Amino acid sequence: MKTIHSASYALLRRHGMTTMFGNPGSNELPFLKDFPEDFQYILGLHEGAVVGMADGYALASGKPAFVNLHAAAGTGNGMGALTNSVYSHSPLVITAGQQVRSMIGVEAMLANVDAPQLPKPLVKWSYEPANAQDVPRALSQAIHIANTEPKAPVYLSIPYDDWEQDSPAGVEHLVDREVQVAGLPDTRQLAVLAQRLDAAKNPVLVLGPDVDATRANHAAVMLADKLRLPVWVAPSASRCPFPTRHPSFRGVLPAAIAGISKTLDGHDLILVVGAPVFRYHQFAPGDYLPAGARLIQITSDPQEAARAPMGDSLIGNIRATLSAVAEAVRQRDIAYPAQREIAPAAADEPNRLHPDSLFEVLDAVAPSDAIYVKESTSTTTAFWQRMNLQNPGSYYFPAAGGLGFGLPAAVGVQLAEPNRRVVALIGDGSANYGITALWTAAQYKIPVVFVILKNGTYGALRWFAGVLEVDNAPGLDVPGLDFCAIAKGYGVKAVNADTREKFEAALRAALDSTEPTVIEVPTVTIQPH
Repeated sequence: MKTIHSASYALLRRHGMTTMFGNPGSNELPFLKDFPEDFQYILGLHEGAVVGMADGYALASGKPAFVNLHAAAGTGNGMGALTNSVYSHSPLVITAGQQVRSMIGVEAMLANVDAPQLPKPLVKWSYEPANAQDVPRALSQAIHIANTEPKAPVYLSIPYDDWEQDSPAGVEHLVDREVQVAGLPDTRQLAVLAQRLDAAKNPVLVLGPDVDATRANHAAVMLADKLRLPVWVAPSASRCPFPTRHPSFRGVLPAAIAGISKTLDGHDLILVVGAPVFRYHQFAPGDYLPAGARLIQITSDPQEAARAPMGDSLIGNIRATLSAVAEAVRQRDIAYPAQREIAPAAADEPNRLHPDSLFEVLDAVAPSDAIYVKESTSTTTAFWQRMNLQNPGSYYFPAAGGLGFGLPAAVGVQLAEPNRRVVALIGDGSANYGITALWTAAQYKIPVVFVILKNGTYGALRWFAGVLEVDNAPGLDVPGLDFCAIAKGYGVKAVNADTREKFEAALRAALDSTEPTVIEVPTVTIQPH
């Protein structure tokens, strides 16, 4: 470890961060010099896609993902994707090349002026080392901060003349460090929580993405089974924390104050685990809680706990706390809640599938452990009703609603989960934001099945236009897109499937392939709620 360059690569290797996502410029080339053979560089053609791929990789692997962007312009291009990463607690270590130190002050071309300030507030920590010898220590700090609960993106700006400098004395100690979190509530806190659940007459469980992120799904099932709880997924669900065919499963809560209060009416205790309370979207004011209800939140994020407008919060490790609570409560000798009803699938139209039909085919044909990366916002309710998700880590959705997540994230998820098949369900409006990820999938032979639901409009936006009474707003439709032609231009095999039979045949062929495939499916426009 004689140079900053070699010390930094040794540190990345120690943390298993040997897959690197980037789109390099001149400032980054000295870092990429003599690129180690045991590292893999995944090139994206736009920084938004680069961050999206790294985001998917980090979410699926549960480990920090390394991102290399180009100065201020590259950082700016990637910041839209960061809106999702920060709310999904995605551990990204984002580095950006900086102009040589002597040229930053005169604002030479490609100088990142006030670099630590640029990505805020979308990162947990942001820094530019004061000298070259501080780079390895700063990189170590970035890795540990990103991976410490609550996990989140971090940002490090590094002048490109630092890499060839001599590493400081003692740098080898950074490679041996470990940072661990012990986040289990004390005995009294757990006893009080269990007592409140046992004493409740009609409790309900609301689960968020951090339950799935920490692989605490089994503990959630255990708690639901012991108390015979109805289980909802927290609004704007970005992951699936509970089996969707379990008798307790109810669906996803609406993302509105009045809607949540109405849905949970009649429950006297609401236990929210691994989610904010709550991530609202549509402005529908009302009472935060139903009459007579109390709320308890278990979260790993102090900010989520502090900003909550109601209820009591307990900050701790989600998996450890939920497991302890499930063990502590008493078994209830009552029946499960009444099974939720699933309406019959709507009929297809000529040369146009109804999303119900598409999801039924997926559920029947795809492997039971398939992973779905979804960015078709208008079909959210239909998806949750039709799909049987039973394994942890089976569903990913943009946590902040920032478009451009789905296509690149699917590539990253498939890289992190090579033994499971990834199906990306992308709306035609959403697809264009991250379309360049198709090139990466083709070049690296990443066998994602990309299903483009093509209805010619921004379906969710059309629904909102109706809610807000602005039906005459311009820019709601996206006609004239040919995703088969676009995909083939990027080197990806593509097929149009305008009937249920054609879609099933195309899906089976794509799942049998070892390369990526795009299936363009003309679909009926439906409402998201």
